[in-house]
Amino acid sequence: MTTLHVIAHSPFGDDRLNSCLRLLGAGDGLLLCGDAVYALRPGSEPYAALQASGLGQRLFALEEDLQARALDSDLAKPVDYPAFVALSLEYDKVNSWL
Repeated sequence: MTTLHVIAHSPFGDDRLNSCLRLLGAGDGLLLCGDAVYALRPGSEPYAALQASGLGQRLFALEEDLQARALDSDLAKPVDYPAFVALSLEYDKVNSWL
């Protein structure tokens, strides 16, 4: 079973992102939204962890949150809300890291 993991908290305030990355299955995806998109800042430790994770085309970021924080990403695929809904249907489960 595949899972879409959704993280909305800053990677600089706690260890959710690292915990999630340790638990990812081979077919799992990761969607960053809210302050979690700060993990996509090049040169940061969270960015390096995401690069090393091997997620490739399974790493997503909510486009609205990237824009609100003036971030671009070459690492994560930006998705809008309709694409977020479509992603949630592509995976067997959705797990929000609250």
